[in-house]
Amino acid sequence: MSDQQPHRPGKIMAAEMAEQPAVLRRLLDEGAPRIHEIAAEIAGREPRFVLLTARGTSDNAALYAKYLIEVLLGKPAGLTSMSTTTAYGAKPDLRDVLVITVSQSGGSPDLVASTKAAREGGAITLAVTNNAASPLAEVSEFHIDVLAGAEKALPATKTYTAELLALYLFVEGLRGREGAAAKGLPQLAAGVLARRGEVKALAERYRFAQRLVITSRGYGYPTAREAALKLMETSYIPATPFSGADLLHGPLAMVDNVSPVIAIVPDGKGGEALQPVLERLRGRGADLVVIGRQEQVDAASAGFALPGGVPEEVQPILEILPLQQLAYEVTIARGQDPDAPRALAKVTETR
Repeated sequence: MSDQQPHRPGKIMAAEMAEQPAVLRRLLDEGAPRIHEIAAEIAGREPRFVLLTARGTSDNAALYAKYLIEVLLGKPAGLTSMSTTTAYGAKPDLRDVLVITVSQSGGSPDLVASTKAAREGGAITLAVTNNAASPLAEVSEFHIDVLAGAEKALPATKTYTAELLALYLFVEGLRGREGAAAKGLPQLAAGVLARRGEVKALAERYRFAQRLVITSRGYGYPTAREAALKLMETSYIPATPFSGADLLHGPLAMVDNVSPVIAIVPDGKGGEALQPVLERLRGRGADLVVIGRQEQVDAASAGFALPGGVPEEVQPILEILPLQQLAYEVTIARGQDPDAPRALAKVTETR
């Protein structure tokens, strides 16, 4: 008989979610000096604007970086369409452009090919990965290691929050700043993750859900997209993320008094911009769950209150934590294994 213990569903994902405070601390202590060095060198070359390249979870981290770059740096930033170079063979002039490619594994062929083409087109290329020995790191001029350690569960959790923090520190470095807003995040993250019982209670609302709508604005919008992705890839519930502004332009019609809605309400300008959306949702009798300030939770059907006093630009690092746990708990409640969702691979071989 084998001494090997049977796999407990979700064991790996649960362990990796729990590692996140330590990963954030390691990145602040060990990774930040190198990130700031790279940022200073790139800032000295004065890129005109920034293009961000990514897929999946990392694409949501790239969208977060787009907000940082446009809001904090005042530079235009865009998300690339890799097929323009990999499928159509376009050769854009990227002189004086910073191209940031974000990838957990650094192994997807289209990311590597697109970054190589960008460098050949004159771009300053920066890879942000969890694998310093990856093909993507090799073809990029600069590389930032997010130092998350090996991630074995198929749903990315600790690599996502590590990417967010690394990108925040990099953008702050471009401004010549240390990123002081991030210093308390490891301890705050530990406090959020310790409230698993609250999330487990929320998960009961969605055990039999047929669909979900997830919404936010500003810095919270990447969180909405990542939460939807986590729920879809683990529990297989169709979860549609919308900017609050887009939700009002038509999709609000599909929300009724039996349609679950999760709203991520940032403490800041994004949350202020979301208020008319929340009022319309309440007016339609939606089952509204809020991730945000306590007073916003109190005005909803249910929710999860986040720590106060955190600058809005780093709140996404905390916002996603209870939503990762929610995806995990819903998946377990539905009798599935979040460690190994069907039809997924850790490195996606897109071209």
